[in-house]
Amino acid sequence: MSTPVIAVFAGGTSPEREVSLGSGKAVALAMAYTHPTQFFPIETDALPEGLDPAKHIVCSTLHGVFGEDGGMQRLLEQAGVAYAGCDAKASDLTFDKWRTRQSVSAQGVQVAPGRVFQASAKPTAAALTTEFGEQVVLKPNCQGSSVGLQIVTSKVGMEIALSGIRQGEWIAEERILGREFTVGLLRGRGMGVVEIVPKSGVFDYTSKYTKGLTEYFAPAQISDELATRIRGAAETAFAACGCRDYARIDFMLSNDGELYLLEINTLPGMKETSLLPMSARCVGLDFIALCREMVVPAVERFAQASALRK
Repeated sequence: MSTPVIAVFAGGTSPEREVSLGSGKAVALAMAYTHPTQFFPIETDALPEGLDPAKHIVCSTLHGVFGEDGGMQRLLEQAGVAYAGCDAKASDLTFDKWRTRQSVSAQGVQVAPGRVFQASAKPTAAALTTEFGEQVVLKPNCQGSSVGLQIVTSKVGMEIALSGIRQGEWIAEERILGREFTVGLLRGRGMGVVEIVPKSGVFDYTSKYTKGLTEYFAPAQISDELATRIRGAAETAFAACGCRDYARIDFMLSNDGELYLLEINTLPGMKETSLLPMSARCVGLDFIALCREMVVPAVERFAQASALRK
């Protein structure tokens, strides 16, 4: 068997294209230390020309719609291309925040009280504030990187926010006040717990991608008991959604000590300063080592497929 080439996908057609390009370039540079590597900028919702299932293993850094929702994964599976990360089924599930909530809560991982609704059948502001109070989170059911996330703190604010929702499926949920944590997983095992402290109080798209607006503590300054609890919840959620290889999972710890899952990120940001690499550094994996480890299971799947083709 010839040595496989790692095909790094980046870009895509979602609102997170520029973020993805940054991740992809960083991963391609790091991956080249340990594997033959080829960078594929993705411009359309299709497989790029030159991709060869007998030669390439895909490591995708695409974010958002088509990249992270199972669309690209489905095309790779149909073409017989080995790839790192969650398969199409798990990607489709975890991109749907409501289905993710149902899957993890069935396994005992707590989620905030919430409801799902269509823009064409919006609840009233009065109904939502009666159900969840005036501190409410509104977010698209299927988007990544906090795209569209809104924090409402009054009934008037709720009316304004709802008036701007014109299409798609949305989630409204009670806002959990407390501390925010994230943990990276590699082959289903939790790595270091990182605390996220946005200066605005909300870890939205702007806080994520504007330098200086958020502080990170890696590892989080918490007890070993709490770190173990967060990792355990992350591992349970990872398994509950059928994830594989790697992911990053976010949580809120309420002021009264309850842990709530926020979301599962199957293709998280992958610059050296991103949260998954932060989590990995807590357990002694630098960026190059993390990238190498992320593709190990895919290399094994590639070898198995190559043996069957002979």
